[in-house]
Amino acid sequence: MKRAFFGNPTWLMLCAAVGLSACQTQQPPVCPPTPPVITEPIKPVGKTSPDYLLSEWSALPDWLSQELPASWPALQQSCRALKLKTVWLPICSAAEKIDKDDLLAQRTFYETWFTPYQVLNPDGTDTGLITGYYEPLIKGSRTRSKTFPHAIYAPPDDMLEVDMSELFPQFRGKIVRARLQGKRVVPYFNRAEVDAGNATALRGKELFYVGNAVELFFLQIQGSGRIELEDGTRAKVGYADQNGHPYASIGRKLIDMGELKPEEASMQGIKEWAEKNPERLPVLLGHNPSYVFFRELPDNLSGPLGALGVPLTNEYSIAVDRSSIPLGVPVFLAATQPNSSEPLNRLVFAQDTGGAIKGAVRADFFWGFGDIAGSKAGRMRQSGRMWVLFPKGAEPTLN
Repeated sequence: MKRAFFGNPTWLMLCAAVGLSACQTQQPPVCPPTPPVITEPIKPVGKTSPDYLLSEWSALPDWLSQELPASWPALQQSCRALKLKTVWLPICSAAEKIDKDDLLAQRTFYETWFTPYQVLNPDGTDTGLITGYYEPLIKGSRTRSKTFPHAIYAPPDDMLEVDMSELFPQFRGKIVRARLQGKRVVPYFNRAEVDAGNATALRGKELFYVGNAVELFFLQIQGSGRIELEDGTRAKVGYADQNGHPYASIGRKLIDMGELKPEEASMQGIKEWAEKNPERLPVLLGHNPSYVFFRELPDNLSGPLGALGVPLTNEYSIAVDRSSIPLGVPVFLAATQPNSSEPLNRLVFAQDTGGAIKGAVRADFFWGFGDIAGSKAGRMRQSGRMWVLFPKGAEPTLN
């Protein structure tokens, strides 16, 4: 799905640098004041010329029938992270004055403060892949045993975070993960090397232990989850870091191997294959060199923490490629329900990222917690279109 780290131009530049340096109310809607003029446009991280097309509200499918109060909590979460920024301060201040159940006022709010821009792919097309993710529940323990042999790790102390822009300005927003090998800077251990025990710095970094390697693998793909301990209590874990290697789809690998048909390569289909082929599972999992590290989260969070730093909202948060879409913004998603032609047209918020979420018209839809959410997430592989709602006066620079 992505190129391997070795041979990546970023790594070649890094190594060279190291070498050189050794509607629900009848009341009138609340109309916010005229938005201020912002001179500096919002730009996604790492991209200087976004692919956007100025659009209109009428172009958003089912915009006038949207149940906006259902998405209002997600807006409030974005404001928690963005409200002190110059662009967002008046927007979030205006939102605080609107009742959470007032559909008309909320629609007026969006149409007053934002302008819709359709997201386009670099080739000019307007459709892309929409997948789903969720928060799983996995049985586990804080101590290792025969029942629970597989560790969930916190980030290792020997993993370096290198901001490439400090070496080369053209790599603004590019962060790589590495380790020292003598005087050399090399990529951090890949999944197969971690599973083989090569990353000795992970000793003592075990947070929990689980019994199923494929469940652990999918926990890493989801980026968050809950661990049900032996005494019945539950703990939450969330994404903390990643080893810097690119994500590779094991579902695609099984298709290429002739083990699964494309329509069978869902999360459920992969789990069924793993149950039937336990001796082949380690090699399959090693096909994806990416490895995710976790941290234990407070019990009182309403949902898993996304990359924006706020809890995700079930069915109203999405993960995006932040090189194309800035975190926190409203996004209108026009897609279909999992494995269905039933429309899924909804205002959501870009509040997370993911290793497999690369591209302009590309999103991962957060379904929530538990088996039902997992069933929907595992079957979701739909075509969709996206519109970013940019604050007026802070529109993207168009080509």
